[in-house]
This record gives sequence, C-alpha cells and structure tokens, in this order.
Amino acid sequence: MDRLHHINPFAKRDSHSKNTIITYKVLTTITWLLSIVVSVYYTFHSPHDGVWPRRKIWHQNDAFHTAFRMNHIIASIYWIVLFVLQGGYIAHLFSGNVERVNAACSVGSHFIVNNLFHFAFVMLFVRSYFGWAELFIILNFINLTSLYFRHPGYARFIHTPVVSGPLAWTFVAIYWNGAIMVPHPDSLVARIFGNIFIWSILVYGLFFIIVYKDYTMGFNLSVLSAAIGVSQFLRQVIAFQWIFAFIIMALLFIATVVVAVPAATGKDVKFARAREGEAERAPLLGENN
Repeated sequence: MDRLHHINPFAKRDSHSKNTIITYKVLTTITWLLSIVVSVYYTFHSPHDGVWPRRKIWHQNDAFHTAFRMNHIIASIYWIVLFVLQGGYIAHLFSGNVERVNAACSVGSHFIVNNLFHFAFVMLFVRSYFGWAELFIILNFINLTSLYFRHPGYARFIHTPVVSGPLAWTFVAIYWNGAIMVPHPDSLVARIFGNIFIWSILVYGLFFIIVYKDYTMGFNLSVLSAAIGVSQFLRQVIAFQWIFAFIIMALLFIATVVVAVPAATGKDVKFARAREGEAERAPLLGENN
C-alpha cells in the first residue's frame, strides 16, 4: 500500500520532492497553455478536418437552439477570468513559500487532467463529435468532483481557479453539450426536459453553499445561469427557460452574498466537519489567502 501511495499521482501529500515539483511546474504550465491555445484558436477559427459539420466554438453553440444555449459574451468572460486565475495558481508553483508550493502541487495532477480533458472536449466539440465530447466532460466531472471532496480546504488561490471554477463549468457543460447531442434538440419535448433539468443547477449550487459554505461555487453557477438566461431571452421572449435561468441566477447570487459577506468581514462562524478523526474546514472559510 505504501508503494501504491508513493506512485499514485493523485494521492494526498503534505510535501513533495524537488523532482516532483519540477515535473508539476512543467506539466501544469504546458497543459494550461494547451488549454488556452485550443480555446482561443477555435473561438476565432473553424477546424479544417473531420467528416461532420465543422464550426467555431460559439458558432456550434448558436447553431443549435437548445434549452441550454449560452450567451457567448458572458461565457467567454467567465473563461477569460478563469484562465487568468489559473495563471495565478501556476505562479504559486514557482513561489519561494514552501507551503504554497506543496499546496499547489497537491492538486497538480487533477489540474493537468482537467486541462487535457478540456483540450479533448474542444477538439471534439468543434468537429461535431458531441457524443465523444460528452464522454470527456463526464470524465472531467468525475476528476474534478474527486478533487473537490478529497481536497476540500485549500486556499482561495487554489480552490477558485483549479476546483470550483472548472467544476461549475463542467457541470453546466454536461447539459450544454448534452442538449446538442440529443436528436431534435430544439423540439418541444427537449425544451420541456430543459425546463426541468435546469433546476439541477440551483440544487447543485445550494448543496455546496449550504454544506460547505462555498460561495465561489454559488457565484460561478449564477454567472453561467445568467449566460443561459440571456441567450434564451434573446431567442424567445415568451418562454419559461430564461425566466427559470434568471430565478436560479438570483437565488444563487443571494445565497452567495449571504455566505460571502460574513466570511469576508470575519463575522461568520467557521464551518467544520469531522473527517478521519480530524476537523477540516469547509472551503474558503479559513484565513488562508
């Protein structure tokens, strides 16, 4: 078991060797840049290979009038901010603070996998391989969910760009790409299912806000709900989906503020839970900036 723990890149460790740190510095940087390059390139260019319709990322989004189609401006801003924050996370790998470096390395394997899965998703999505793209989204959702529950108490500089930001997007993207994948995505039946499943965004967000007091998940999901709401409103004013999306956005934002303001002012009661005989703090509640 000790040997397995030693060779397992996803095992939780308090310290890392010099060679391991160098490896994380190289792989996180390369895969992060790969993720950025493929996202930016296919935002402005269509692929030239493939047998199915080939479109830019947001042209694919606009080509299918699904119940989860997003506003590309809001979604693009979300990703720009996320990439910038991830750059800040990578900078901590080069920090002179040993604790910050070890904390950053602890989630490095999951971050690298996230970047590779995102790369695969984009490459498949723009080539209309929506079924395969959905598979990689689900695999990444499993990867990020495992990361969240195995490393719940890291500092903001890790939690937001590496955990909650990508996880919120991946959860919504399951519906976004999944709605495109199904036959007749703009049919009445598909939209009725969309009216139902969109409420899972609210349930998912409230789970993290209530149980973990994780206001970053609430805020991220409220932004993505706004992206859905704006797109649905611009498509069809007389419809339920944009109303539901804005209600979800408002409720998540209010819940986020209720948790975030006391945490920012230091007036909240720290949420703790027992795990393996030790009390661990919920994400973002400690003074670990």
